[in-house]
Amino acid sequence: MKTNVIIQAYGLEISELEIIAKIKEKWVAEGNLVKSIKSLVMYVKPEEKKVYYIINDAINGDIDI
Repeated sequence: MKTNVIIQAYGLEISELEIIAKIKEKWVAEGNLVKSIKSLVMYVKPEEKKVYYIINDAINGDIDI
């Protein structure tokens, strides 16, 4: 089964796939390899237009959406 989550709130619409792509893009821009991501937890805060994330249970970050 293939799934995709779409978040709609506060005039915002973004898919789970778009969020993951943005996180990967930032990760690579910081000098890391995509294949080094073993786990990814995302906390979507549409009211802040942000996604907070934890990579590999250790590295915290955020992106604007």
